[in-house]
Amino acid sequence: MITVVGVPIDCVGVPEVGDPPFGTELSPGALRAAGLVAAVGGRDGGDLPVRLVGRVRDEHTGVIAWPSVRTMTDLVRRHVHQLVTAGHLPLVVGGCCTLLPAVLAGARDALGGAGLAYLDGHLDLYDGRTSPTGEPADMPISVVTGHGPVDWVDLVGGPLVTPDRLRLLGPRDRAEAIEYGSVLPEQLGYQPESTPADLQEQGMAEAGAAARDALARGGSYWVHLDVDVLDQQAFPATDYLMPGGLRLAELRELMRPLTASDALAGVSVGCYNATKDPDGSCATALVDLFADLLRAR
Repeated sequence: MITVVGVPIDCVGVPEVGDPPFGTELSPGALRAAGLVAAVGGRDGGDLPVRLVGRVRDEHTGVIAWPSVRTMTDLVRRHVHQLVTAGHLPLVVGGCCTLLPAVLAGARDALGGAGLAYLDGHLDLYDGRTSPTGEPADMPISVVTGHGPVDWVDLVGGPLVTPDRLRLLGPRDRAEAIEYGSVLPEQLGYQPESTPADLQEQGMAEAGAAARDALARGGSYWVHLDVDVLDQQAFPATDYLMPGGLRLAELRELMRPLTASDALAGVSVGCYNATKDPDGSCATALVDLFADLLRAR
């Protein structure tokens, strides 16, 4: 059974207590309104009562809104653990990708371990010092590899993935990451990212199947999609517009083998900004994508 769960969080700008919902906080509701739950043949698990609030950058962790990041992480982790233990396939709808360490920790808690296919336009290996903004969405891969802010890594019992259990698919910000002083995956002993050009050269379906086979050899794995893996012309409803990304048809080919495996533990999606989608076309595109990938399950 697919269970759709919303995690309405936004770390770009970050609201203060009492501010109305905005940005990626609106995404779970917008995707429900576009028919996501019925499209994947799932049940609606509602939204979790979480929000990132406060614009102060924590002195110790270097993370904006750290107290609410910590609270959100605990709640989402427990909920995903419960769903996976009960035999559900979670489809966790963000919000921003700050949710990733929580969902992966929940899957790990339920299964004893979980790999990760991370489809994102960014490496997300900044830590509390190298991130230019302190936004927690700069850091999810640094946290799951054990390199990120110590308090966050400890909170989820990291590292969550060993070098053979992580595939980075679609990042195209290596030059910028180097400029800001981010660690690179190979410096931590992980496989370097596959850029959009790498994936296109290999073939999308072939690249997805290779990642699936590598991850499934170690057991179950999680798939996370950050919509900025898509080219800014293909998907403008995100806060980090970047050229050179995938087209929607390419993303579908890449994800199909990853989501068809019996080793799939769950799926999450982040960084769709409904306020940048006035006609709902990007929401419809995402619903169509997940209907194609998950309804057969």
